[in-house]
Amino acid sequence: MSANIEQSNKGLDLVKWIVAIALLAGAVIANNMFDQESVLIRAVGVVGAVVIAGFFAATTFKGKTFLNFAKESRTEVRKVVWPTRQEATQTTFIIFLATALIAVLLYFIDMGLRALVTFLTGVGI
Repeated sequence: MSANIEQSNKGLDLVKWIVAIALLAGAVIANNMFDQESVLIRAVGVVGAVVIAGFFAATTFKGKTFLNFAKESRTEVRKVVWPTRQEATQTTFIIFLATALIAVLLYFIDMGLRALVTFLTGVGI
């Protein structure tokens, strides 16, 4: 019994995906066909088609899974301890300073290697 229900859900999900894709394709085609109409009317039509297509997609198994994932992600983001403005500024300054220090260090290493190659080969680079 469960296999029959699952099989019918897969068929229904396929139909829903086809409808959602057809709505999106129809929105693109209609937007191009009615290019003489007002941009506001076309924008409302496209947004409406996207919302309806999203509704159809959200009622599928994969759509429900995605919505559940989005809700769980939002919950996890709320658990994050975000740094204060002072901590973020200090961390940014430390990273900037470390990057500048490494850049200067690499510059001097490059100059030293260039001088060594010039000394050993006699050819200036």
